[in-house]
Amino acid sequence: MPTLESLEARIIDLESLLARQERLLDDYNEEILRLNRLHEHLLLRIEAQESRANEMLIRSLSEEPPPPHY
Repeated sequence: MPTLESLEARIIDLESLLARQERLLDDYNEEILRLNRLHEHLLLRIEAQESRANEMLIRSLSEEPPPPHY
């Protein structure tokens, strides 16, 4: 039968483990939030680049001289 001291030591170990896991979860959560913000930022930049590329393409096509048979 476990002694009171050994049960107390096990409880302390479990509390320590729980505290470490809570810190780890908090760290993971912060990293996930940071990555989500970065992801949103990058999506906005990609959308802006695509829009500029489309505008440049349309502009270059409209500035192209008509074919010689016109």
